[in-house]
Amino acid sequence: MSSQGTNRTASWIIQLLPSAGWLAGYQKQWLRFDLVAGVTAAAVVIPKAMAFAAIAGLPLEVGLYTALVPMAVYAVLGTSRPLSVSTTSTIAILVASEMARVAPGAGSVRLMAVAATIAFLVGAFLLLAWLLRLGFLANFISEPVLTGFKAGIGLVIIADQLPKMLGVHIEKTGFFRDLGSIVHHLGRTSMPTLVFAAVTLLLIVALEHYAPRFPAPALAVGAGIALAGLAGIQSMGIALVGGAPSGLPSFAPPDFSLVRQLWPGALGIALMSFVETVAAGRAFIEKGEPRPAVNQELLALGLANLAGSGFHIMPAGGGTSQTAVNRGAGARTQLAELMTVAIVAAALIFLMPLVRLIPQATLAAVVVATTAPLIRPAEFHAIRRIRTVEFLWAAVAVAGVVVLGTLPGILVAVAVSVMVMFRRANHPPVYVLGRKPGTDVFRPLAPEHPDDETFPGLLILRTLGRIHFANVQYIGDRIWYLICEIRPRVLVLDCGAVPDFEYTALKALSEFEEKLRDEGITMWLANLNPEPFEQLGRAPLGKILGHERMFISLERAVETYLAKHQPTPEAVELS
Repeated sequence: MSSQGTNRTASWIIQLLPSAGWLAGYQKQWLRFDLVAGVTAAAVVIPKAMAFAAIAGLPLEVGLYTALVPMAVYAVLGTSRPLSVSTTSTIAILVASEMARVAPGAGSVRLMAVAATIAFLVGAFLLLAWLLRLGFLANFISEPVLTGFKAGIGLVIIADQLPKMLGVHIEKTGFFRDLGSIVHHLGRTSMPTLVFAAVTLLLIVALEHYAPRFPAPALAVGAGIALAGLAGIQSMGIALVGGAPSGLPSFAPPDFSLVRQLWPGALGIALMSFVETVAAGRAFIEKGEPRPAVNQELLALGLANLAGSGFHIMPAGGGTSQTAVNRGAGARTQLAELMTVAIVAAALIFLMPLVRLIPQATLAAVVVATTAPLIRPAEFHAIRRIRTVEFLWAAVAVAGVVVLGTLPGILVAVAVSVMVMFRRANHPPVYVLGRKPGTDVFRPLAPEHPDDETFPGLLILRTLGRIHFANVQYIGDRIWYLICEIRPRVLVLDCGAVPDFEYTALKALSEFEEKLRDEGITMWLANLNPEPFEQLGRAPLGKILGHERMFISLERAVETYLAKHQPTPEAVELS
């Protein structure tokens, strides 16, 4: 095989198996950092994984299983070196909602089968998206909408954990009804449970604020186990987690009879898993590291979920908080995540008797502390300060989750994002341009530049983006409004930011040119990009305009206008 063929093969292997790339260039000095990061991340991943299983209403060991098989698969196939993959609070509440719909009141064995089937479908959808090269879908949910969606999820999760912190039991029927039921049951609060939960929550918050290097969730869980084992706090009415089997997960295939019921919800969970994973991977890139390859991330996440679905997992995805710990502890490569996998496996084999001693109130406090950062008032304030309309989209996303439920809420979030995208595409700006004095620079007229030159009888306009059937009417209406206001002799359209004319747009532009001619106004085009120029050359409008009315630059168009119409020497400002 030639060296060129060998290089192509090596490149293909690295592209499909990113771990081959970092292993080939692995440096000895990285080993210490990766091992320390893996141990540190495990101290956060283990209690949080159990907390996420509790959010979903699954046995705690399911959270650990999810931090085992998917994490190992992603470490081999993923493109983000610091990303830690198990599951997230968002995915957990989505799974809980889907299980409540499909298997209300079911036992743990049935719920585990439902969760594993959802994971299988999530993996299948992600693999299909990989085959179709749909990685760009990661950008379909705008940041304000995602902020609102996560805040709604945070409110729902916290409301879900309040009964455990109060030591009461309620029937869950929806966010607002649950809040009403909690208020109704306040008189039955177990004070020992409430005090214990509050102290645990304060401990976590204090450690994260004053000693961020320490794994606060792990220390809180350790303290709860110690008090349960040594002080017998269960005798005070503080409930413990109870039975949790030791050992690694056994193989159990998903329940394929549930596919028809579960696929719509699984599709939404797959989208959220992918969006969160890519966002977490992008957030922790360091200088010199490659950006996560979104299509390869689809493959890695898809196979991680498919492989894990035979071992009692819930759907998996990358988590921001555990990735932050992994990166902060010095992770250089995915060897750190493989170290975390080894520690999770050891915990499943040796530490499950201790897991049974975790107080329910401790786990609820860990869930609340983990979830609270999803609610970010400062982000809402920042969005509102910059763009009020996008603040409203964020608010709609919150309302969608708390009023309609989590899975309908994600559909609302996606729908809002798509609506925002289409609205922006179909309402491009139309600017009136002036020339900066003493230069050939043309820019939108603005109060900040009162001395910019304009020319009597000449109107220069610029729009941005493709002109197509859905936005050409809006652009035409905006241009006609400005023409009626200014009444120019010549209209020059600056097409420098227009990459393409769609057929309907070209036809509409031709009709617009004819309408202008009837009004005694001449239309010129300037700054045409190569593709639009070729399209015009094949269209009737190109023959009508000819080379005399298409200019290589705005400066050339202005020079031609001044030479033909001999305006007064002084520029006149447009009103």
